[in-house]
Amino acid sequence: MKGKKKPYYRIGELSQMLGLKPYVIRYWEQEFGLTPKRGLGYQRQYTDEDLRIFQEIKRLLYEEGYTIAGAKKKLKGEEDSNLDYKGLLKETYLALKEVLKILKS
Repeated sequence: MKGKKKPYYRIGELSQMLGLKPYVIRYWEQEFGLTPKRGLGYQRQYTDEDLRIFQEIKRLLYEEGYTIAGAKKKLKGEEDSNLDYKGLLKETYLALKEVLKILKS
């Protein structure tokens, strides 16, 4: 049972992994619009994806020196650039498909 991964973490566990106080995590939840799942007794249950998001927020604020407003924009900007990247890949794929069609004829 040692190697088995936990499906979720409580706020105390998450705060230890991140090296942050629980109130900081709760504050970031409000500021960044994060809503972890709730378990019995309405306890917060954080997933690995939640952990990854909090790690990125911590990196932006503490290592990169962003303000909360700046970190919000950066996180949103990364989402938007990922969407642009997917669109560009699709356009490139379709263009290559057309070139292949021309070469075959």
